Amino acid sequence: MPHLMRRAVSAALASALVALGLATRLPAQTRPDVSGLSARVPADWVRDAVVYELNVRTFTEAGTFAATTARLPELRDLGVTVVWLMPIHPLGQVKKKGRIGSPYAVRDYLAVNPDYGTMDDLRRLVREAHRLGMKVILDVVLNHTSWDNALLQRPGFHKRDAAGNVLSPYDWTDIAQLDYANPATRTYIRDVLAYWVREADIDGYRADVAFLVPTDFWEAARAHVDGIKPGLMWLAESHEADLLVKAFDLDYAWPSYHALKDAIHGTRPARVIRETWEADQRIYPRGAVQLRFADNHDETRATTLFGTKGALAASALIFTMDGVPMLYNGMEVGDPTESGSPALFEDLPVFWGARERRPEFPRFYAQLIPFRQAHAALRRGTLRWVRNGDEDRVVTFLRADASEELLVAINLSNRPFTGSVEMAGTGFLEVTPWQEGRPGAEAADRTTRPATLPTLALEPWGVRLFRRPR
Repeated sequence: MPHLMRRAVSAALASALVALGLATRLPAQTRPDVSGLSARVPADWVRDAVVYELNVRTFTEAGTFAATTARLPELRDLGVTVVWLMPIHPLGQVKKKGRIGSPYAVRDYLAVNPDYGTMDDLRRLVREAHRLGMKVILDVVLNHTSWDNALLQRPGFHKRDAAGNVLSPYDWTDIAQLDYANPATRTYIRDVLAYWVREADIDGYRADVAFLVPTDFWEAARAHVDGIKPGLMWLAESHEADLLVKAFDLDYAWPSYHALKDAIHGTRPARVIRETWEADQRIYPRGAVQLRFADNHDETRATTLFGTKGALAASALIFTMDGVPMLYNGMEVGDPTESGSPALFEDLPVFWGARERRPEFPRFYAQLIPFRQAHAALRRGTLRWVRNGDEDRVVTFLRADASEELLVAINLSNRPFTGSVEMAGTGFLEVTPWQEGRPGAEAADRTTRPATLPTLALEPWGVRLFRRPR
């Protein structure tokens, strides 16, 4: 669903909440303090994942499972390890939005959208992904249904007002809210989650607006599905720490996304990225993992929002910070959809011709993703922020494990930077996988180069990486 802050509160209030570093949406329930607890431990493949959010309708010209299956080798070669399929169910047609309606207004939880193909087509897609060494997770929309979903005929399945009218959450007029106070609703939705694991052998779920569904339901459902196929990925579209204790493996780093956006636009200093990260460390359970992104289906395309160079610098950040990085549907070629919008309610295929117009994008990801995969410090290591001479524009931090330390320096502005970095000790060598610190530049000689630290120079939107063995 489009991000709750944007739709549930006024723009002025939303800006105020973000500026104050508060939650990026209105709370659905009172949340417990879990900062003293440990987070659920994800499977190793979850911790090491590169997630690709894929809209079947727009990923190919045909917009089908079969056409997507044919292109899975491209994602494997890109370095993707997890394919997240946006909702695959039939779309509601009553009170629909846009020409085709929203994929987040589900008409039938146990069916596939006939525009995409058949259940057997989906199974073939999953089997091929598995053959190629990738996992597949499904997007589930369990807080609400479309108005023409047959569940509306079942007593007690949807929330109603005193007059008996079915309610919509917030101002989302195209959907009807499910009622989890009804045990029958819980049983039905739990069985939906079990169904797709059993019938399609999928590897987990991305749960839409997970914080609007009661946490105790998620915890019970997770335990039930784990009994069928353990070791799955459960991703919460949420920024609620308690969901990561028992139910989910990771959630959205929404505040970090907003901090990144503001830093690139210059409305807040770059150090807000560090401050936001530190705020999360105070409220999340120990060992919590978050999904990091610079683009997704709810937001303006990164190339439109940040410009081409800014979009690459933003991706460099999400691929070098802690957590799990995500790419969205054409992001790897700098997809420049005409309006810059994610085209959620329309049929607007990815413009794959952008790879010729913007060759720096595929070149950049071909350099950075293998670099991340080759360095466990980026996937599993600790993160420590390092001060620099201009924290209004530049972020610097260390990723470290038992074998190495990696210093990451990113200029989030259109002006060059020359200044100091507060580094202790020597022994760093530059390992930036592209020339002159410019994301998307031709690959450099990968022989390590002497570092100039503690003095550091960065081009506008520049990124440089340094390594010191332990």
